[in-house]
Amino acid sequence: MSPETEQDASGRATLALRRVAIDTYGENVAYLHRDCEVYRAEGFQALAKVEVRANGRAILATLNVVDDPAIVQNCELGLSEDAFEQLGVADGHPVSVAQAEPPESIPALFRKVGGERLGREDFAAIVRDIAQRRYSKIELTAFVVACNRGELDREEVYFLTEAMVQSGRRLDWHEPLVVDKHCIGGIPGNRTSMLVVPIVSAYGLVFPKTSSRAITSPAGTADTMAVLANVELPFEQLTGIVREHRGCLAWGGTADLSPADDVLIAVERPLSIDSPGQMVASILSKKIAAGATHLVLDIPIGPTAKVRSMPEAQRLRRLFEYVAQRMNLSLDVVITDGRQPIGRGVGPVLEARDVMQVLENDPQACDDLRQKSLRLAGRLIECSPDVRGGDGYGIARDILESGRALTQMRAIVQAQGARGFDHHHPPLGALVQEVRAPVAGVVTGIDNLQIAQVARLAGAPKVPGAGVDLQVRLGETVAAGGVLYRVHANYPADMAFARQASERLSGITLGTSAQVPHVFVEF
Repeated sequence: MSPETEQDASGRATLALRRVAIDTYGENVAYLHRDCEVYRAEGFQALAKVEVRANGRAILATLNVVDDPAIVQNCELGLSEDAFEQLGVADGHPVSVAQAEPPESIPALFRKVGGERLGREDFAAIVRDIAQRRYSKIELTAFVVACNRGELDREEVYFLTEAMVQSGRRLDWHEPLVVDKHCIGGIPGNRTSMLVVPIVSAYGLVFPKTSSRAITSPAGTADTMAVLANVELPFEQLTGIVREHRGCLAWGGTADLSPADDVLIAVERPLSIDSPGQMVASILSKKIAAGATHLVLDIPIGPTAKVRSMPEAQRLRRLFEYVAQRMNLSLDVVITDGRQPIGRGVGPVLEARDVMQVLENDPQACDDLRQKSLRLAGRLIECSPDVRGGDGYGIARDILESGRALTQMRAIVQAQGARGFDHHHPPLGALVQEVRAPVAGVVTGIDNLQIAQVARLAGAPKVPGAGVDLQVRLGETVAAGGVLYRVHANYPADMAFARQASERLSGITLGTSAQVPHVFVEF
């Protein structure tokens, strides 16, 4: 044992902790120098799982072996940003490292990869190991791909949902009626939650809205709300805001609600995988863990939405309803128009602008965003035993038009920590590219996937001011050379990628009014 290497109370060799300023995308990573005595003595292998201990706390991390003493010296153990925060001790603090026990659920994982159906205990074991970060990225990817390739049956989806709820904290608001609303995604600009929450909580219903960051889209609710206020709230602050204001708009990652879902999302996002079974388990586990008793679920359908047809929407609806019923969650599924983006803005700052215009009853506010939000808010208000079916929309409209929703949103923003956003002069990306119509015609198609792709290439959601500002809607007539949309970016490389994508395929189809697609939806 070298003079630099000490021992902890249990006799294990200790190293000095070093914070390695690397964002490892939600994965805990530990760094050891190849010449470290502990590395050689323990027989560690690169990419193995190790257990790091300090002050009675332990985390699991994936080991990276380095040769550069500028990263870690041979008497140090480095931790990535996420891992360092989780361990919760200072730079230089003595830590010990040892081989991690292999996950007990690996045999079940192998059976799923082999196409077998798994039972309740199998999913409980897998999800427990995922939540405890015992799986490597390779093992997580294998699980996600296996569940996507061999679609889970409805019992398996129920078992997965149940296990994900049990993997973390479950809130109890001590209220008979706690509401929530969710959209399955795939429609750019669909920021209805940021309008539904202030309307419904102003009515008086408890509405603890926790949202994920964007998975495959240019912005999620949490990304857009982060433009207005802090969304990474400590658990005690989050619950305090909900109890005082009846609602919040927060990121769910800090509340320890269905933590296995956050780990899985970090794998699903780069793979762009969002299979039906995993989608149902992800959404319902978060809502149930957040204490919801009643949920309104939005399933948009359209040629470039996640769901392309009514039969597909009905199959997904039945799967959601089956699992929700087994989990004692009252569910109201609505099938909506997903032929085009909702609102004009696609990207956090642009979407926040659209939301605030609706709340302020601005004459230039997006009517589609306003109407859809009012209808969803009305469905939630009708969960109240004091409201007759069909009356919710009128109540929601009155709350919005009277200014009560705006007052409520301002109160929630202040409670969460206002960011000083001015939607009259939004901080948009300084680089602007206009995409124009090559010929005159009627807008017969707006490709959700392509518009989202252009916005992401421009930098959204990582760059809040980046994105796409739509200037046309389905059925509108456009002159040759008319502006279809504007692309905003902060960096020349991002703008170059977005421009190339829009030149290859603008995402806007022009034709005649007879070619505009019709869709049969509930509203």
